[in-house]
Amino acid sequence: MFPLRLKEGPEPIFPACSGEIRRSVRMAKSKKGEDKDMGKVAIYPGSFDPITYGHIDVVERALEIFDKVIVAIAVNEEKRPLFSVEERLHMVKAFFKDTPKVIVDSFKGLLVDYVAKTNAIVILRGLRATSDFEYEFHMASMNRSLDTHLDTLFMMTSKDYFFVSSRTIKEVARLGGAVEGLVPDLVVRRLREKFKLPVTKKKHIRWDD
Repeated sequence: MFPLRLKEGPEPIFPACSGEIRRSVRMAKSKKGEDKDMGKVAIYPGSFDPITYGHIDVVERALEIFDKVIVAIAVNEEKRPLFSVEERLHMVKAFFKDTPKVIVDSFKGLLVDYVAKTNAIVILRGLRATSDFEYEFHMASMNRSLDTHLDTLFMMTSKDYFFVSSRTIKEVARLGGAVEGLVPDLVVRRLREKFKLPVTKKKHIRWDD
């Protein structure tokens, strides 16, 4: 259904909750002294095909506001992503392996259903430009109509990465362009493997060239 889709990075939205999320939810239950409270949790949904430093910038800044951030990789069987869900999970987990406050999971279906299975209080979305806002506002309104207790927090992407998108990264890498510094080193290597093309080093252009 169209209203349930997220643009580019993020996509449609819900799975049977993974074991990792179920464990996290059990930890989050504090009622009647059941388990340790996870505190304020935000969900950052997206396709992350692949993850970029633009995504990472949003996560790291969100950790200054929230106690935990769930990076939720959306599964959309109608799309043909470059990387499988397993590959995307591996790359994201590898980057955040030393950041215990970040939980990495995957899901399919409705985002609101997925959020209901976690301890999250807000959906986190990054905005690269004003052109993103209309679509994101539409999606936030739809999610709010499905769950009146669910809010969306928009964060502007850092000026260093506002032009970076997963789609652009894939296109540049496919043509042999340099994407170092825009995605983690592991992602650079995986892109090289996928396209079987070396990603060239950046050329520094001078005014007198």
